[in-house]
Amino acid sequence: MKAMIFAAGRGERMRPLTDTCPKPLLKVRGRPLIVWHILNLVRAGITDIVINHAHLGHMIEETLGNGEQFGAKIAYSAEGTALETAGGIAKARHLLGDEPFLALAADIYCPHFNFEQVIGVLEDNDVWGHPHPLDKRDVAWLYLVKNPAHNPNGDFALNSFSIINEGEPRLTFSGIGVYRPSIFDAITAGESVKLVSILREYAARGQVGGELYRGDWTDVGTAERLAELNAPLTGK
Repeated sequence: MKAMIFAAGRGERMRPLTDTCPKPLLKVRGRPLIVWHILNLVRAGITDIVINHAHLGHMIEETLGNGEQFGAKIAYSAEGTALETAGGIAKARHLLGDEPFLALAADIYCPHFNFEQVIGVLEDNDVWGHPHPLDKRDVAWLYLVKNPAHNPNGDFALNSFSIINEGEPRLTFSGIGVYRPSIFDAITAGESVKLVSILREYAARGQVGGELYRGDWTDVGTAERLAELNAPLTGK
């Protein structure tokens, strides 16, 4: 399985930190955010990684190189202007292949997420080995988390292992998901498209699966959250 890390965002809410450093290279506990992901991916055996970038992207390439220092193989998809998540996937489509791939946001901190669990999560056959009809099989698998303070209303609901657009309880999309490449075929390379609009469309058809992730997770979207993560640990 290949992985794509979204690293093209400008990080407006993190300014002035991101004026001179791309958000994925901001450090949490001595290590760049994106490096936490790379090391965890490699630990799970996912070593073929695609990274898109825009703002200060040359710094990301200079820092990470070809991935050899981490035991990975990194390819880059440079975007002059950030193309949003689905647009970024469409531009990097030729690097991702034709099998389901993992995609995750560079600016989340989830140091204990076990990426081994995502391998093979999108199944083509039922428990008896019969192929799922193409219009019935899951095209994406999302990992949801309990709503953080900055997103109290959540993004989706979870019905057993099916993602639904409406319902209770509401949960927040973690930024980690597995996708079939075919759902991005209609997007023209260079077009700016948000992933959530595609996910809602397929969720309405009953073709998005998912589960609740209960481990440590932080959306490092502001300087305050970054500072909280880097605050000295206490023995309370």
